[in-house]
Amino acid sequence: MSLFLNISRFNKQLIAVALDFVFLPLTFCMAIWLRYDGLNNFLLHQYTILIVAAPFISIPLFIRLGLYRAVIRFIDHKIVYVVVLGVTLSVVTLGALGTFTQTNGYSRAVFGIYWVSAILYVAASRFIARGFLLHVSGATGSVRVAIYGAGQAGSQLASALRASQEYIPVVFIDDKAELRRATIAGIKVYGPDDIAMAIARYDVKEVLLAMPSQTKAQQRHILDRLEPLKVKIKVTPPIKSLINGELRVQDIREIEIEDLLGRDQVDADPKLIAACIVNKSVMVTGAGGSIGSELCRQIVRQRPNRLILLEMSEFGLYAIEQELAELKQSLGVKIELIPFLGSVGQTEKCTRIMRTYSVETVYHAAAYKHVPLVEHNPIEGIRNNVFGTLSLAKAAMAAGVKTFVLISTDKAVRPTNVMGSTKRLAELILQAFSRLQGKSSTRTRFCMVRFGNVLGSSGSVVPLFRKQIMAGGPITLTHPEITRYFMTIPEAAQLVLQAGAMGEGGDVFVLDMGDPVKIVDLAKRMVHLSGLEVLSDATPDGTIEINHVGLRPGEKLYEELLIGENVEGTEHPLIMRAQEVEIPWVVLQDLLAKLDVACEQFEYEEVRALLLRAVAEYEPQCGIADFIWCEDEKNDRAA
Repeated sequence: MSLFLNISRFNKQLIAVALDFVFLPLTFCMAIWLRYDGLNNFLLHQYTILIVAAPFISIPLFIRLGLYRAVIRFIDHKIVYVVVLGVTLSVVTLGALGTFTQTNGYSRAVFGIYWVSAILYVAASRFIARGFLLHVSGATGSVRVAIYGAGQAGSQLASALRASQEYIPVVFIDDKAELRRATIAGIKVYGPDDIAMAIARYDVKEVLLAMPSQTKAQQRHILDRLEPLKVKIKVTPPIKSLINGELRVQDIREIEIEDLLGRDQVDADPKLIAACIVNKSVMVTGAGGSIGSELCRQIVRQRPNRLILLEMSEFGLYAIEQELAELKQSLGVKIELIPFLGSVGQTEKCTRIMRTYSVETVYHAAAYKHVPLVEHNPIEGIRNNVFGTLSLAKAAMAAGVKTFVLISTDKAVRPTNVMGSTKRLAELILQAFSRLQGKSSTRTRFCMVRFGNVLGSSGSVVPLFRKQIMAGGPITLTHPEITRYFMTIPEAAQLVLQAGAMGEGGDVFVLDMGDPVKIVDLAKRMVHLSGLEVLSDATPDGTIEINHVGLRPGEKLYEELLIGENVEGTEHPLIMRAQEVEIPWVVLQDLLAKLDVACEQFEYEEVRALLLRAVAEYEPQCGIADFIWCEDEKNDRAA
């Protein structure tokens, strides 16, 4: 049967023309027979001209109206209008022809019967052919899917799927009681209680969620219901993403972690997000990174006068500059984009940049953030995260920058690793500078924004899990009890921009990250929603194994966002202000000077000791893990 699908489109059009050439005259004969309760030679002779003329008049009209250009498998109810128009024009033309060729006249009832019969024949033949071709395509490898949601989006999706050879929709699932047992677009609708039965009965391989107006919480509830069925789940984009009003097969995507978290994004406060950006000169450090680049995208949308990009990576800087140039053009805004290759540790260069371009707001996102890498390279981590922040803060004060926002991390709270301790020390530096400046009108307002893991950032666990699942496993997990907070990059960046507008000086802002997620549960859900099962003692038939490889150097089991309990709300529901212990600049300056010397001389033990003194909450999870130090220790023991 697959041979029918392989026939060229032109040959299919010829077949349709040939069938119409045969059946349109037969349809006219049937109209005569119905009118006169029979058919004889006299009637055939009387109507011969019209019987013969029917296809010669109708087919050119059908061609002109595009009836034969329509791909049969893609047609929908709209084709009926074309059929009615084409048949009507052909009947009118036949009537006019009859007027000139028959003096005695023809029965008007024949034309009326033929009009109805021809419409039924032409329309029905196309839909019968479509059903046959869809059946054939479904029998030759298309994935049988259930569509969750029988509303407008669901019916659009069903039509789009029928036009492809990739999927064939066989059943609808919908929560609305009035739709159950109904038939929409030839597909039966079942309720959520009948999902398991419908999936087994129709041999469903995938479930497509076509409920784009649902909130994330509602979508998560549906995913919870579908997870035990072990079928692959895919979703359609949010309703606001469907600009053209038409759902396409290309819009279907894999389940993302934000779907699993069930967290709805809070709308931004326009006044807060614009306060430090609109018509101002803004600078972003680490502009090519995952957080820095998203900050740049959102800043451009707020229309600053100038956006300065500082980045160490040549490729990262090139990529974000090109992207922002395209975004600027699409938005139709005039913003001066100035890319600088360089490090935040170059105090004089950063000062000159800020002064020359009258920078008013700085978003400091440049940092080394990968916990194991910084643990193995602590000197570089301290140089970039601590002394880089110190250098940039001095440059900002010297250049008269009004607002300075540090992107911090939940790993700065009671840190167990070098990366977290360096970020906490960077926070302490900015708090000390804020107190040192006092209430001067020319002071730089420093604030810090602390949040957890962002989805899709470099090193994120979710793309790794998906890659491992697609490869058939195993999934590598550090520890069965490890938990993390998650937030999308756009939401985190948006909240950073808003928090920066609220700071009074020395503020530590903490973003509401929702509930912490147990990573092993996340991994299992991703496996189940991919239509697979985890291999375990309880499920020996599973195909995806989860291997626990142990915590990496400096890695924590549980992340926190607050050091103490002293926290207060702000004007934004997802942003809190924390009041935490500070170190006066006089004390901190001496510690930093000693730390600088220890880093210069690669005195690892002294570096560790000074970090412990500066960050009182620092409790190293492991010993010194620097590669050089470890190798020297091994050689000393061998000697």
